[in-house]
Amino acid sequence: MNTLTTTRYLAVSALVLFLQSPLVLAMGNNSTESKTPDCPSGQVYDSVSQKCVPDKTSSLSDQDKTNYAYHLAKKGEYQAALNLLDTLKNSNTAEAWNYRGYATRKLGRTDEGIGYYQRSLALEPNYAKAREYLGEAWMVKGRPDLAKEQLQVIAGICGQSCEEYRDLQAAINGHPES
Repeated sequence: MNTLTTTRYLAVSALVLFLQSPLVLAMGNNSTESKTPDCPSGQVYDSVSQKCVPDKTSSLSDQDKTNYAYHLAKKGEYQAALNLLDTLKNSNTAEAWNYRGYATRKLGRTDEGIGYYQRSLALEPNYAKAREYLGEAWMVKGRPDLAKEQLQVIAGICGQSCEEYRDLQAAINGHPES
């Protein structure tokens, strides 16, 4: 290979890596949805034993219950998610409030959901997922101005290429999550 060919090869290789890196980062998403298995009703996935256990198991952590509640909500089992969140020893966490907001909003109780998102953000102001869901709730309420405010805050937290920004932007553009 001559120098010009080598330079072109390296430039093309670097360009391909650059263009694929967002895809790799997106596929490396560490969300609970991608790694939480479905459990039978009345059971929760325990990250320690890595199996489904009865939801009343005393060794089950609040974090596992919270993660599984979100998993249930993302599957459309909103009331089951809320019921599980009701069993937390410490429900005053940003994640628990956010997931409670998500489930109540999806049940059509948008104002209640907004209140939960605000409680989540009072605990963790830079929680991009809560800001995304709050923005989506504002879209349901017909307030795109407030949704766009959340979008700008998200851009400051994680940029315009993070999932939360892309999802809220889609909702604002009339393409909400499925």
